[in-house]
Amino acid sequence: MQNIKASIITIGDELLIGQVIDTNSAWIAEELNKIGVWVHRRVAVGDTWNDIWKALDNEAAISDVILITGGLGPTADDITKPLLCDYFGGKMIIDEATLQHVTYLFEHVFKRPMPLLEVNRKQAEVPDVCTVLKNDVGTAPGMLFEKNNKLFVSMPGVPHEMKFIMQQHVLPLLKLKFDLPFIGHRTLLTAGIGESFLAERIKGFESSLPQNIKLAYLPNYGMVRLRLTAQGEKEKTENVLNEKFSILKKEVEDVMVIDEDISFAELLGRLLKEKNKTVSTAESCTGGYIAHLITSVAGSSVYFKGSVVSYDNSIKQNILHVSDETLATVGAVSEETVRQMVKGVLKVMQTDYAVAVSGIMGPDGGSAEKPVGTVWICVGNNNSAETKKMHFRFDRKRNIELTAINALHMMCVFIKNGN
Repeated sequence: MQNIKASIITIGDELLIGQVIDTNSAWIAEELNKIGVWVHRRVAVGDTWNDIWKALDNEAAISDVILITGGLGPTADDITKPLLCDYFGGKMIIDEATLQHVTYLFEHVFKRPMPLLEVNRKQAEVPDVCTVLKNDVGTAPGMLFEKNNKLFVSMPGVPHEMKFIMQQHVLPLLKLKFDLPFIGHRTLLTAGIGESFLAERIKGFESSLPQNIKLAYLPNYGMVRLRLTAQGEKEKTENVLNEKFSILKKEVEDVMVIDEDISFAELLGRLLKEKNKTVSTAESCTGGYIAHLITSVAGSSVYFKGSVVSYDNSIKQNILHVSDETLATVGAVSEETVRQMVKGVLKVMQTDYAVAVSGIMGPDGGSAEKPVGTVWICVGNNNSAETKKMHFRFDRKRNIELTAINALHMMCVFIKNGN
């Protein structure tokens, strides 16, 4: 087996100024890890010739595979292709298959009335020293180079185009070229305990792990994921991982939510499908974000019926039938209000379960009695309901995300407890 290291170079000024978030590197790293390739380093550089050249030299010195995304467009700031041509000592030529593909896209798919522009024809130009990787979902082809026994792959920065080239060309090539080791992971999710307290609890377990197994703590939004990772021969590695993972689960049994690496939205969907039940949401402060998380899971139409975004009190009153008295006496951010919101949305949506939230996300709108970050959550069905008051202390975006994650967690626990 070969221990193959990879580097990812992402190119574009938009990445460095925060205009575009680099999701490509995370996806590439995850896919490489699945086939046994370790990502040694991730580097972001701007549209600057010397910086890109230096990044290629630096990563080639430490990695076997260098994956490059970005800078392959038709405009003047896209310099990756001519730079790679110089770097590998080639000359630019027209790849006829790519030109036919680009022509077909513009004439038959995009249905452009004007003739193909020269700038569009240049999308079919490639260095004569590369192997062209066909891009069926875009105009810029991928390019494969080899130098000093190192593989270099250049791909478009557009995520769906990059993913196509990775899945159709790059991953199969790496599996064919290298004798890759198996990399195994086991992940569980805990809630209700901080990272430091969790580490103190399982320090004996952690110190007993063999050298080839690593334990990672991945905290996020009041939850902590614990991940065991091992590399080696598949059957032996799987057996050792399963053994250690069983011990770990017993160590954290009382705070473990699930022994898989899935989201609360996925877990909720699984629980609902097992019971053949449905859910709806009544959202004030989250503005539909909980519904967004639920519907981001494929197949959620089976169990999710809809949401009432009752941002204004008039919606709470007229659609969810929150009483005037409740709003006048204890206000919208109160236990009584979210209980009535759950009752109202169960009736409106005709679902088996419902979740409701109301709070103050900030940066203003708080008071001494109800400061920014105060949130009430209610989950329930037609028989019972449970509520919880939360106090978050972050910015508006994070407060909304925390509210949604905690609401989904409460709903999962409510269903798992047999309600």
